[in-house]
Amino acid sequence: FQSYNLIPHQTVLSNVELALTLSGVSKAERRKRAVEALEKVGLGEQIHKKPNQMSGGQMQRVAIARALVNNPDILLADEPTGALDTETSVQIMELLKEISKDRLIIMVTHNPELAMKYSTRIVRLLDGTIVDDSDPYTEEQLKKDIAEGTDKSGTATANGSAYNSGVSGQGTSISVSKTQRKKKPKTSMSFFTALSLSFNNLMTKKTRTILTAFAGSIGIIGIALILSISNGIQLYIDRVQRDTLSSYPIQLQSETVDISSMVSSMTDNGGSGETHEDMDKIYSNNIMSDMMNTMVAEVQSNNLKEFKHYIENGGSDIKDYASAIEYTYDIPVNIYKSDTSDKVTQLNPNTMFDAMYGGSSQSSMSGMSMYSNSSVWSQLFDNKEILESQYTVLAGHWPESYNEVVLVVNENNEIDDYTLYSIGLKDPDEITEMIKAMMSGKNYTLDNDETTYTFDEILNTTFKLILPTDVYSYNESKEIWEDKSDNDIFMKNVVNNGTDIKIAGIIKPSEEAVSTSLSRGIGYTKELTEYIINGVNDSAIAKAQLADEDTDIFTGVPFDNNKDTPITMDDVQAYLESLPSDEQAQTRMFLSTMTDEQILDMFSQSVKAQTTDATLETNKSKLGITDLDDPSGINIYPSDFDSKEHIQNIISDYNTSQQKDGKDENVINYTDYVGIIMSSVTVIINAISYVLIAFVGISLIVSSIMIGIITYISVLERTKEIGILRSIGASKKDISRIFNAETLIEGFVAGALGIIVTLILCVPANAIIKNVTSIANVAQLPVAGGVILVIISMLLTLIAGLIPARLAAKKDPVVALRSE
Repeated sequence: FQSYNLIPHQTVLSNVELALTLSGVSKAERRKRAVEALEKVGLGEQIHKKPNQMSGGQMQRVAIARALVNNPDILLADEPTGALDTETSVQIMELLKEISKDRLIIMVTHNPELAMKYSTRIVRLLDGTIVDDSDPYTEEQLKKDIAEGTDKSGTATANGSAYNSGVSGQGTSISVSKTQRKKKPKTSMSFFTALSLSFNNLMTKKTRTILTAFAGSIGIIGIALILSISNGIQLYIDRVQRDTLSSYPIQLQSETVDISSMVSSMTDNGGSGETHEDMDKIYSNNIMSDMMNTMVAEVQSNNLKEFKHYIENGGSDIKDYASAIEYTYDIPVNIYKSDTSDKVTQLNPNTMFDAMYGGSSQSSMSGMSMYSNSSVWSQLFDNKEILESQYTVLAGHWPESYNEVVLVVNENNEIDDYTLYSIGLKDPDEITEMIKAMMSGKNYTLDNDETTYTFDEILNTTFKLILPTDVYSYNESKEIWEDKSDNDIFMKNVVNNGTDIKIAGIIKPSEEAVSTSLSRGIGYTKELTEYIINGVNDSAIAKAQLADEDTDIFTGVPFDNNKDTPITMDDVQAYLESLPSDEQAQTRMFLSTMTDEQILDMFSQSVKAQTTDATLETNKSKLGITDLDDPSGINIYPSDFDSKEHIQNIISDYNTSQQKDGKDENVINYTDYVGIIMSSVTVIINAISYVLIAFVGISLIVSSIMIGIITYISVLERTKEIGILRSIGASKKDISRIFNAETLIEGFVAGALGIIVTLILCVPANAIIKNVTSIANVAQLPVAGGVILVIISMLLTLIAGLIPARLAAKKDPVVALRSE
């Protein structure tokens, strides 16, 4: 053509290859043929240039190469030299002359000199009518050609000169038998080719493409920011749930009180509700007595042994919903200072305040001291993953064996002085001396100066663990076990031979932790608890008590006699004979002045005073004898609030099954201390997020419509390209595919740009939120959410571009080629 009709955003090679691409030729083959065609027209060195980098003659050569690359039988040339200068025109005509040696060329021209010089046949037309033919094709010639071309199969062919206007070569064989015509393969454009064309076009308009993508990304940015904050808050809520539930588990106790019933009793008794006739009097309202009666009535026992068996033997899937299940036992952890050179110092249970209340060592050893509940020793949460998420190790490591513990400090690396006294870093005798001075009315001031300790000092601290049974010794002469906790020499030997306990690590709450599962002081593992229980159960005194469950090993008297059987003179005589000789003589002399009734009454009162509370169970508790299968408490830590509901349902189902089996004594009662706190918050946050996303979604739709409009503008700009593609074989579907690919690219760039901008904005957003709320890393865009948003962006822009793409496909290729 007079116009070269090249696609400006494609390279010379790509322009030539495009015709082969539509024909379905493989990539390697079309590359080879395109290069050969370009070399044939003298452009082998220019294949990577764009059309706007070439002269008119060179662009016309590219057009000829594109026409030749599909190896056509006939080449049509409409004014091929019309826009060229004389010298270039001659070059193009010489090229066409060379090509005419092996194919037919029909050329239209208004230059009679060119026609006369290069054509083998000239047909002149005037107003659409043939007025002259230099070599007409006669009817006789046609018959001759048909006769010469007849073969055995009856197929006739015509060989002769075709009608030319301009240059012609040798005639080609034309089949006239319809049955012998081969159907040409249908041309088609792959989606990848469409993407390539669209991408190259967009790259020629980088600024507009980026601005369009940014406009389209505004909605994505808004939704992504909302999704980031919503996701971060949800993660924060999940962390709050997990951390909170690690501090407040579902607690099952062997004996429990329904606190909700007690509270209800108190609140319901704000007034009796009765109307008194005589209002000149004051009437009592028995709130306290009703509460105490309710307390007694609501004390319930739980068969935790049976429930533990139900949990551990696969009776339920409760473990699937719990981050940890902890079994607790009523057994004291008796800790002493390792250094006994000065004296024996008990650290846990705490005895610092016993001087104020006249507490004894024995009461402390049995865990019955008034201040035993303020122990700084507590068992670690049995889920290392959660512990590591809640705490940071400052020095050392987490416990790796039963005799290793950790020191828990606060977020400022501080330890309160009570803990310092309780673990022996400060001398607990200072507190004892201060209390004694206070009780005697003297002034005593403790040192309030701040003390610092190095990590090494703390990690080098060791303790001695004493089993509850270690303080008893067997008296062979009396055949009873005696408490030796008040014997300094005995206790010093026991402590020196005790189990070494060492501080293995120092931990503090992590910055991300909302709530923590450990209390102040020392944290030990469940393995230490099991070590104590097994050690007690294997001790000689425990075995002695369990071997004779009817006899009190501390008095040698049967348990039943202590309660109901009256004392006889034979019992008195047996008792006297068990005494040492000198003590026996003194006692007999004292009793000689009394009657038998007085002796029996005195002994009954004495035995009653000493053994009223002595039972097998109290002795087992005193010694710490414990069955690992029969815990005093079970703490179930739900993974989250949904899991908490599942666990409560499992307990409810267990209770129902026990009641159906007539085992009401196995029904589990407990009090839910936490309740459903956060679930409503989650619902509110989700609702707000959905509303905000709906509003921002409107901007996303507007952006998509804008991209549709810009796509239509692109259609108008690429009208000639549409004509070129249609003229070389592209179908309407191919044209639609090109513009759909363009909108997909715009959508992808907009989505990706929106995600990148969102990730950048999350940095200052997190800093602002942390400064205002002290909550770190709230804005967190989930990976899946980012991918989905990009896909949504591509889908919306694709939908917005469907109409412009359809309009492009419907354009008349002839009209499109004429547009500029």
